[in-house]
Amino acid sequence: MQLRNIYKSDINRDINGVIKVAQDDERSMVQELSEYVITKELRRHFNTFLNHYEHSLEQPTDKIGVWISGFFGSGKSHFLKMLSYLLSNRTVGGKKAVQYFADKFDDPMMYAQLENCVKVPTETILFNIDSKSPLTKDKTAILRVFAKVFYEHQGFYGNDLKVAKLEQFISKSGKTEQFRECFANINGGSWEDSRESFAFFEDDIVAAMSEALDMSETAARNWFNGEEEIELSIEQLVKEIKEYVERKGKDNRLLFMIDEVGQYIGSDSDLMLNLQTIVEEIGTQCGGRVWVMVTSQEAIDSITKISGNDFSKIQGRFNTRLSLSSSSVDEVIKKRILAKTETAEQLLRQQYEKNQQVLKNLFTFSRAILDLKGYSGEGEFIETYPFVPYQFRLMQNVLAEIRKHGNSGKHLSGGERSMLSGFQEAAQAIQDKDEYALVPFYLFYDTVHTFLESSIRRVIDRCQDAADHHDGIEPYDVNILKLLYLVRYVDDMKANVENISILMADDIRTDKISTRLEIQQSLDRLVSQNYVSRAGDTYTFLTDDEQDIAREIRNTPVDSAIITKAISDIVFGKLFVSKKFRYGKYDFHYDQRIDETVIGQLTGSIALHFITVASEIYTTDDSVFLMRSAADNEVMIVLAESQPYFKELEDAMKIRRYVKSKNVAQLPEMIQSIIRARQNQASAHEKRAEELISAAITSGRVYVAGDKLTLKTSSVKDCVERAMGILVESVYTKLGYIKKNYDSDADILQILSGSQQMTFSGTESPNAEAVKELYQYLEIQKMKQLPISMGDIQKRYQAIPYGWREIDVAAVVAELIASQKLVLKYGGAIVPSSDKKITEYLRKKTEIDKAIIAFKVAPPTALIKKCREFLSEYHNCTLGAIPDDENGLVRYITDKFDAERTELRERLEKEYAFSAYPGKNVVENGAALCDKLLAQKNDSIALLKKAVEMQDDFLDFSEDISDVDTFFRVQKSIFDSARAQAELADTEKEYFQAEDNALSAIAKIREILAMPKPYKHISELPELVQQVQDTYAKLLMQKREEVLGEIRAAMGEIHQTADTLKQGNIVQRADAALTEKRTTAEHAEKLTSLDAMKIQISNIRQQYLQKLVVVAEPDVDTVTMSRSTICHTMQLKSEADVDKYVAEIRKTLLQKLDGHDVLHII
Repeated sequence: MQLRNIYKSDINRDINGVIKVAQDDERSMVQELSEYVITKELRRHFNTFLNHYEHSLEQPTDKIGVWISGFFGSGKSHFLKMLSYLLSNRTVGGKKAVQYFADKFDDPMMYAQLENCVKVPTETILFNIDSKSPLTKDKTAILRVFAKVFYEHQGFYGNDLKVAKLEQFISKSGKTEQFRECFANINGGSWEDSRESFAFFEDDIVAAMSEALDMSETAARNWFNGEEEIELSIEQLVKEIKEYVERKGKDNRLLFMIDEVGQYIGSDSDLMLNLQTIVEEIGTQCGGRVWVMVTSQEAIDSITKISGNDFSKIQGRFNTRLSLSSSSVDEVIKKRILAKTETAEQLLRQQYEKNQQVLKNLFTFSRAILDLKGYSGEGEFIETYPFVPYQFRLMQNVLAEIRKHGNSGKHLSGGERSMLSGFQEAAQAIQDKDEYALVPFYLFYDTVHTFLESSIRRVIDRCQDAADHHDGIEPYDVNILKLLYLVRYVDDMKANVENISILMADDIRTDKISTRLEIQQSLDRLVSQNYVSRAGDTYTFLTDDEQDIAREIRNTPVDSAIITKAISDIVFGKLFVSKKFRYGKYDFHYDQRIDETVIGQLTGSIALHFITVASEIYTTDDSVFLMRSAADNEVMIVLAESQPYFKELEDAMKIRRYVKSKNVAQLPEMIQSIIRARQNQASAHEKRAEELISAAITSGRVYVAGDKLTLKTSSVKDCVERAMGILVESVYTKLGYIKKNYDSDADILQILSGSQQMTFSGTESPNAEAVKELYQYLEIQKMKQLPISMGDIQKRYQAIPYGWREIDVAAVVAELIASQKLVLKYGGAIVPSSDKKITEYLRKKTEIDKAIIAFKVAPPTALIKKCREFLSEYHNCTLGAIPDDENGLVRYITDKFDAERTELRERLEKEYAFSAYPGKNVVENGAALCDKLLAQKNDSIALLKKAVEMQDDFLDFSEDISDVDTFFRVQKSIFDSARAQAELADTEKEYFQAEDNALSAIAKIREILAMPKPYKHISELPELVQQVQDTYAKLLMQKREEVLGEIRAAMGEIHQTADTLKQGNIVQRADAALTEKRTTAEHAEKLTSLDAMKIQISNIRQQYLQKLVVVAEPDVDTVTMSRSTICHTMQLKSEADVDKYVAEIRKTLLQKLDGHDVLHII
């Protein structure tokens, strides 16, 4: 059956697929009303609108806005137009508009509600805002559009407010017809035809105004020539609108129905504010009698967020919001175009049953994000055939994207193709085919090509011309190119071969395999002819500018070395990034190679080598790689040549190099945009190359150390790790000698300390094989008389065939040192195993070459015997307490003498640093002896020899230090006491001048203290000290009695001199001062202190006697003088001497008395 016969309605009928709000001829209106389909979604929207609108008929409201949103082609303009027809309830085709809907609603109540709404007298002003917009689109543009359509609705000339205001004035005067007749009589033409050019008919208009309006010619001409601009405010316009509806009657309604407001406003916040203010004013002033209904591709929530401004008020006015989705369009198309006859339905039912699985397999998209799918069941197949369900959703996206990118600047709502017409035309294109035919998606190109940019159409036309002339292009290629343009901007549809084969499917019986091959060949031709570019597995339509850039990119040379570097970046930078290969606890450095290029530094004994198709040795012959992998200890992976990774990277590198050669910032924005897209393509090429390289490795040939492997792995990491593991096992054949791995220096120190000591036989060592291997090697080197450093050992046993870790090599050597088979020498001296730095000599890179490993030489038995005997005598212990093995004996000597040296040094620092005690030279000698012995501690034989050699010195020291130890333990306190007594005697020696016994005792004490070895005489010191102390106590008592006598004499003199009644207070103070001195004297312990006190007592006596004399006779001028001042010491031998002495006293007294009443001698 031909497909034209399966439809219930003629597929070739004129369905007026694009609804234009300005199209109002009778035939179009009848078709629009009769064929309008109320879908489930539209039923909900009618219900919402009718509820809000009916409510406004009963009570005033300011919520008078209806916002209808939906994507391009969703039917929002058609819905708005239907509301206009219905609410104005025009008579169309001999019946009221509402009658066309009598059988369209499945709910009688809703139709009754509609009838109730249309009973109210209603006028509608339906218009496309863009077509009514003034040429200058300023911030008041929407106000001027409202004014224009409002005046035009009243029959005035809305394009010029001056003319409209004249007509409004004439209308209000009731002289419209009279004015028009006068003008026609004067001018000869009608006013309606002439007003557009009214400026050319000044005399005629002035004459008509004078005649019809009874105006003077001067007044009429003044109005005509007036240059003042007619200003119109929102408030004034709304006032006129309100007056208009009130003149029409109390129930009359006026509806402004505006198409594509959202697109007109765009991102202009001034226009949004203009609309908000108008709607707000109409809502406030007109109380629900004037409504504003608009359509927009954007929902009001998104369009009111323009430029960060708050337009939330307008949302309150547009309380009725209706959003049309794609499902509504799908339903309309299925009902108006694709509805089938009963016969066709039966045929298609059989067709689906027979080909159900084929259809399911035919429409499975690759990497599509959109909800694109084939037929969900028999019902959907019958409804949508010959289309596929995915085409409804995809076509919607195509139209939306072309509207943004591919049209020539016109608004798509202005009359271009719609979804409805697009599907009808596609169905018409295959109407002569049978029931196996399907609509390939490229047929929709004819729906959109008329409004595409000429540069896009030119590419398609040029390709068609090439196909017609068989100039490298086939006719099928043109259809592929059309398809690629349609999906070019749909990001969710990847234009790869798999998806293109689905989109090109034109028959249920299509063989997908042959179709994919045909499509791939077609794409290759399009790419080669520069109509299409490829990024990875995705193909893209190229415009003329893009083709020019693509041509330059294709001609950009790229060196193969750069591509090899890119391959290495992917392989070693993304797919297998580890710089070491981990094998158990082992990390093996390996060299990285791509073809003939070494990547990075040569670091290891093994290598990972990838061979690409560009390699000089690339071949299908296994023998080359078997020999190379064995000779060079390599894993060689030959990438599968079936994967075109090299071409992908070459394309990416061409783009990168081309972009680098251009000063992109200086190029036109359009070219910059193309280059940015090409950079994205380069990234896609690189990503695809990574996938292909990964596949080429996992499916490639693998050679390891002379063998070809068969590895079944799904990832590069698994493939490489398995191959490298086999390589390690093949190359490092003695790796297994190490059974136990160590982790830290602490482990090695434990081995050396003997806590993990292993016997040389290996029975206790888990690494016995390794120990034996290394020892045998050292024996051979010894036979050759070759010195071996720890560095030599580390290098040998980390290399092939061992591969041991450096810490494990150090542990094996440590076992041999601990078992007394080897020694480590550093700086010529043997390093004891207890030395903490020994791990550095075994492991540290800067030290291992300086550390020499040698066989341990056992000391003679006689030497050990002599040494033990000496130590037994020196430490006064049995021989059994002294170790009899070399290591134990060396450790004993080191520990004991080191501790002894520390003790001696502490005594020097604590005792001798501050006091001159006897025996200091003995202690210093002992510390020096220890130093001399321990200097040999790094060489056990030398240490033992030195101990035997120094035994006499140490035994002598032992005797000497015994006296010193006894001194500090027993005699030190007696020595300190005697020294303190001698020091006291030194400070008060003048008091002892007459004490012979005391002086003799002090001299003896000093003599003993000065002896170098006073130990036997220290017992004499207590008696001598006692003699000195007894003498001192006697002298102290005598001196104390003198002082107390002085105090008594002073107190007596003061009391005798004082007048007790008048001077009692002074006496009391004097007594207190002298009493304090008496107490101090009674407790004084030093002679010098008591002597000093005598002077203090004399001063107190004189001070208070002088005060008593002055206070006794306050009115008498009294002066005092000390007796000692007058009578100085002198020896008198004659009467003359006496007379002279007395004369001096007399003279002194008279001088002192001069000018005073009384001289008081104290």
